[in-house]
Amino acid sequence: MIEKTLIFLDTETTGNMPDDKLCQLCYKVGDKIIDELYKPDKPISIESMAVHHITEKMVAGKPAFKESPEFSELQNLIDAGGIVIAHNAKFDVGMLEKEGIKVGKTIDTFRLARHMDPDGKIPSYRLQYLRYLLGIEVEATAHDAKGDVLVLEKLFERLLKKVMEKENISKETAIDQMVDISSRPVIFKFFNFGKYKNESLEDVTKKDRGYLEWLLAQKKQNNAEEEEDWIYTIEHFLSL
Repeated sequence: MIEKTLIFLDTETTGNMPDDKLCQLCYKVGDKIIDELYKPDKPISIESMAVHHITEKMVAGKPAFKESPEFSELQNLIDAGGIVIAHNAKFDVGMLEKEGIKVGKTIDTFRLARHMDPDGKIPSYRLQYLRYLLGIEVEATAHDAKGDVLVLEKLFERLLKKVMEKENISKETAIDQMVDISSRPVIFKFFNFGKYKNESLEDVTKKDRGYLEWLLAQKKQNNAEEEEDWIYTIEHFLSL
């Protein structure tokens, strides 16, 4: 059986609004790491600079991503069946697609971590939180694309091993299952926050539907990428 090509990937951007663009891309395939800066067609926001520390001076003279050799190389890897692996993949995939990359199969370690914690015992699923929670040791700087990719790869390996052991399946089958899990929202069973922390969604639905309706409105108002699973969960229980 031909082993699947895994593309561990992270982007840094000018911001997180619909018209923001990519200014750094790092991806790792096997032992090869590509880590490059690009000149976006809009300014990098100060808020973003404060997170990833990429300045206008650093990208001056760099090519636009579409004009770089990495653009066609990454597309070729994906077209050949490569699976893009990212943390909160919806954001990174959305950014790549805005740049013209057509992405196929993806694995989202953010969604997988949530899926494997149905009781909501983990307070945060952010990459750096999981890094230290699980004792992942790599020489990596937080919020740097290369650093995040190195942590991402180790996190994926932990999740892959857990899926293989839990289901008693092969690596290839586990990867297929991870792709499937990543393609659909997670339904939570317990609250891990708020006044009903550690209580089941089922119980809260029976005794306080008003709270769920209020929370749903709040989650939709936030419109954050990471709220998608909670919106799906609340709508699921309210429909019962």
